[in-house]
Amino acid sequence: MTTASLPVLQEAGPSTKIDAERLRQLAHDCGADDAGLVEIGHPGLDDQRADILKFYPKTKALLAIVCRMNREPIRNPARSVANLEFHTTGEEVNDVCRAVVTTLEKEGIPAINPPMGFPMESDRWPEKMWVVSHKPVAVAAGLGMMGIHRNVIHPKFGNFILLGTVLIGADATEYDPPIDYNPCLSCKLCVAACPVGAISPDGQFDLASCYTHNYREFMGGFGDWVENIADAKNGLDLRKKVARQETVSTWQSLAFGPNYKAAYCLSVCPAGEDVIGPFQADRKAFLKENVKPLQEKEETIYVVPKSDAEDHVRKRFPHKTVKQVRGSLLPRTIAGFLSGMPHTFQRGQSEGLNAVFHFTFTGKEPRTATVVIQDKTIQVADGHQWSANLRLTADSETWLGFLAKERSLLWALLRRKIRIKGSPKLLIAFGKCFPS
Repeated sequence: MTTASLPVLQEAGPSTKIDAERLRQLAHDCGADDAGLVEIGHPGLDDQRADILKFYPKTKALLAIVCRMNREPIRNPARSVANLEFHTTGEEVNDVCRAVVTTLEKEGIPAINPPMGFPMESDRWPEKMWVVSHKPVAVAAGLGMMGIHRNVIHPKFGNFILLGTVLIGADATEYDPPIDYNPCLSCKLCVAACPVGAISPDGQFDLASCYTHNYREFMGGFGDWVENIADAKNGLDLRKKVARQETVSTWQSLAFGPNYKAAYCLSVCPAGEDVIGPFQADRKAFLKENVKPLQEKEETIYVVPKSDAEDHVRKRFPHKTVKQVRGSLLPRTIAGFLSGMPHTFQRGQSEGLNAVFHFTFTGKEPRTATVVIQDKTIQVADGHQWSANLRLTADSETWLGFLAKERSLLWALLRRKIRIKGSPKLLIAFGKCFPS
């Protein structure tokens, strides 16, 4: 559908309020399967608002849109088929949002459509690269709720959707409330299917393990591939580090778009009115048809050495091939180090560790913080709180260089760039919780 045939909204002015129903209809006419509106001041956006307004200060209303994916391709063990569906639907999302913006611009209403996924602001990596987090916007706009697998589940289409957002520099006449229930069934099929054990039955999520395998071709994995080339003595030595199939996969991602290695959590989810029928009718048959093929698939699983993911694959899926790779979620700032710890923390590797750590960073990025690891959980707080079992003082740049394996811990200790007070064994135990 061309933008010329889209419905005209209304004359723009200083206090223009866009008719909400017509705006939703515009989204549908442009190709969205569902749409919702949320105001910038909605409490559900409290942790997103600053980033949104920094990106687009004019934002007053947000139009969240959903495009439905075909389920059978996503469920197929051949991930080339699944990824074709991801990529094609992702392009549709961007096209829908752009068409909405085009129409609004013709009416004098400022609006902008951030990308559905890529491209992102790569200079920020490995910290937040995306300019708008579509999932919390969609939840606040009434388009679904987050399941334990960290995907938004639409009440009708389930999690077989991709999301987009249009930021609008005008208010709407009304907004959509969040839905009043969570379609997630807590069936734990996502737990059973995840090859790296990133989703725990109790709802905890291991972002680092998911990122290392599922998103390998999107960001950090390419850097690891390049470093293997740099480290290799010659072509034969490279083949010992990187299989030719992996090089072909990397080239394919560069030529045709990066592929998810798994996304099995999404594939097996039975939630949603359009999806749930076969699961309710015969659960055993649903598992046999949709879960078992993914569990039984022989494939390479990428893990950081001595991580929870490596332990999980070797124990749960011994027929899958484990490939140890470098960790790529290495912080470039102390703020990123502190905020990222809960996401890279390995619960299994922390077993038996119960301690309070006081960090004091000096130099370019001064900061104090407390990290508590207890009963396989982690808590990070500003300042020095509670009684510390280990105190660490470090020059901020030296500490970040040590984490990136660019600087020697022994050198830093001898130069007193890093100083510890307490048992060195606690520092070693702390490091085990964050393998890289």
